[in-house]
Amino acid sequence: MKKETVEQIKNDPKYQELVSKRSRFAWTLSIVMLVIYYGFILVIAFDPSLLGTKLGSGVTTWGIPIGVGIIVIAFILTGVYVKRANTEFDDLSRQVKEALK
Repeated sequence: MKKETVEQIKNDPKYQELVSKRSRFAWTLSIVMLVIYYGFILVIAFDPSLLGTKLGSGVTTWGIPIGVGIIVIAFILTGVYVKRANTEFDDLSRQVKEALK
C-alpha cells in the first residue's frame, strides 16, 4: 500500500472514530472479564471455604457452577463484541473504504 493511501486512511475522521470506539470497547470488555476472573481467584485465595461449601448433599461445591459461569460469561462477552463488530465497526470500516474510492 502506498504511503499516501496509508496517511489518507489515518487522517480520515471515520477511521479515527473506528479505532477509538473499538479500542475503548475492547478494553472495557477485557477489564470486565479480568475483574470477574481475578475476583474468583481472590475468593479462592482469601476465603476458600466460601466456594468449597457443598451444594446439597452431593459432592459438588459452589466453586464448580461459579467457575462454569465465569467461562459462560467469557463466551457471552465475546458474543457481545462480535455483534458490535459486525454492526457498528463494520459500518465504520465500510465508510472508510468508500472514502478511498
